[in-house]
Amino acid sequence: MSALALVVPSGYSIGPVMLLLASGLLLVKRLPCKLKPQDLWIIAALGIYGVVVGALSLLELSARELDRPVRFLLAIPVLLLILRVPPRLSWLWSGIGVGAIGAGTLAAWQKFGEEVWRAGGFLHPIQFGNLSMLMGVLCLAGLGWAAVQGSRYKWVALLLIGALCGMLGSLFSGSRGGWIGLPIIGMVLYRSYGHCFSARVKFSIVGFVALLIATLYLLPQTGLQQRVKEAASDISSYVTGAERDTSLGLRFEMWQGATQLIADRPLLGWGEAGYQSAMHELGEKGDISVAASGFGHAHNDIIDAFAKRGILGVVVLLLLYLVPMRMFASGLRHSNHETRALAVAGTLLSVAYIDFGLSQTFFAHNSGAMFYAFWLAVLWGTYSAKK
Repeated sequence: MSALALVVPSGYSIGPVMLLLASGLLLVKRLPCKLKPQDLWIIAALGIYGVVVGALSLLELSARELDRPVRFLLAIPVLLLILRVPPRLSWLWSGIGVGAIGAGTLAAWQKFGEEVWRAGGFLHPIQFGNLSMLMGVLCLAGLGWAAVQGSRYKWVALLLIGALCGMLGSLFSGSRGGWIGLPIIGMVLYRSYGHCFSARVKFSIVGFVALLIATLYLLPQTGLQQRVKEAASDISSYVTGAERDTSLGLRFEMWQGATQLIADRPLLGWGEAGYQSAMHELGEKGDISVAASGFGHAHNDIIDAFAKRGILGVVVLLLLYLVPMRMFASGLRHSNHETRALAVAGTLLSVAYIDFGLSQTFFAHNSGAMFYAFWLAVLWGTYSAKK
């Protein structure tokens, strides 16, 4: 499902569509499967989010906005299929590794071959960069599985290369939001795998990572140093009042405007159309930048959900994040390395999306909704079937 996700146009839809079509087998052939309570919790998280957000879209008579919540409902039959017919783990992890390598390679070609400033594959650079990083992070999760395979050196090499390429894809996209959550991601990985290494190996890994980051920062071709300086400049300009319409300044303005809207309608929110109209009004009054008032979302998933769908919108979004995280996190120290790797991957899926959602309304994009809904279905279905 992931091998073509970022390297062909709408590649993130190919695997989910094929799985959705395959789930039609459940209608014509009975496959033995007894749902566990944890399975029902995951199904509930997907279903409640899809139904609530979809229903609110229908109340607004906004068919266009109905498209994304429906994808979470369509992930449920895929989850039921995976529970009954889980994929081979070699297929799952090799797909993630190949997909991450493809994303990093494409980003490198666009950055240095086509000489674009921010690589974006076939998506917006923010979406591409964050999803590329996600695939790299999932490669790190899979190392626990790779280490116990017969050809472990080959599998470990594949996933390590995939992790590096996924991170480079994010770096070459110029996206900064995804890097904020790396310390939390590191903590999850350490909790899951840290006890497998001696103190000497741990210090060596930390040293290598620090050296790699320093090298990437010092090489001007990567663009990392300039993006860090731009972030510092944006914050300084906003605090001093010199300039509001910078990349980070616009986000601060959107968050400020959305916060005002939340204070006015905390229970039900403003809806999609009402949000945009109210933000335009704030821009015209000078409460926020005119440029910031023109965006259709708040560049933060929780703030956006609160402003548009009120408290109910925040609750269903948190359920979508936290229920899977809680279900997967219980397996972070599982005695079976293959099962633990799936638990780590599932936990990091939620952690990464919470991180991405801090600076981008990730679920407002088809790629963001598809990746989360269907990867949750695949990872949980496989994890539940194997444990």
